[in-house]
Amino acid sequence: MSVTHHRTIWLSDIHLGNKDCKTDYLLDFLNKNKADTLILVGDIIDLWSLKNKHYWPESHNQIIKLLLEQASAGTRIIYIPGNHDSSVRKFVQYNFGHVELHDTYIHTTASGKRILAIHGDQFDSVVCHNRFHAMVGDVGYDFLLFINRWWHLFQKLRNKPYWSLATYLKSKVDKANQAIERFTHAAINHARQQDVDAIVCGHIHHPSIVQDKEILYLNDGDWIENCTCIAEAFDGGLSLISWTDRCQEIARNHSLKMVSDSVTASVSKDRVA
Repeated sequence: MSVTHHRTIWLSDIHLGNKDCKTDYLLDFLNKNKADTLILVGDIIDLWSLKNKHYWPESHNQIIKLLLEQASAGTRIIYIPGNHDSSVRKFVQYNFGHVELHDTYIHTTASGKRILAIHGDQFDSVVCHNRFHAMVGDVGYDFLLFINRWWHLFQKLRNKPYWSLATYLKSKVDKANQAIERFTHAAINHARQQDVDAIVCGHIHHPSIVQDKEILYLNDGDWIENCTCIAEAFDGGLSLISWTDRCQEIARNHSLKMVSDSVTASVSKDRVA
């Protein structure tokens, strides 16, 4: 099996314990991609879902096992809790051996640029007064995921590749687009205040790369709707990777060497077996 080695990978919003977690794509990604440093940017375990209803299939155990195996094999794993696993934040002062817990974390790329990783729920007060998923208005985020789940099954029956209906529907809701824009600006402003070159967030389930003057905003997306992550190559270049049976990288390479760096297409990945 061919394995791609990255300098750094940022993953977030896996939501283990939630029935909408796309563990098949994530397991395939983790088996075919390794990194010197793996930064988990929150909502890895969905304690909100588990509180309402216990759902923990064997595939979710396999994700945890695979992450711990990578840590034991030498991958540095940094875990930044999000709002769905916020109770983990109380343990950030403790040493868990192979897994480091941080509230936020600044990573230095191979090209010497500083990237702040923060889940992003800290910006909710800027985006809206309730939980962020209210951004989809009266439709309701949980209902969008319900539709997406059945659409995914329907696509499988038709032998069609994965396509996120939830993401498409959100893109048609003005409130959602406005909230995403406010979130992006809030993250960029926070990065300026922290005197870093870039910021990586999760939380809003909207993967993107945005250059705003001297600040690069990156959102690594999620494994509920989009199945995406951010990866750093050994030259410091950054890619936003999509890992479904469409087998495409959905965004651009960034080198972070200068503000005017061009955006280029990334190499497609192997198809999910």
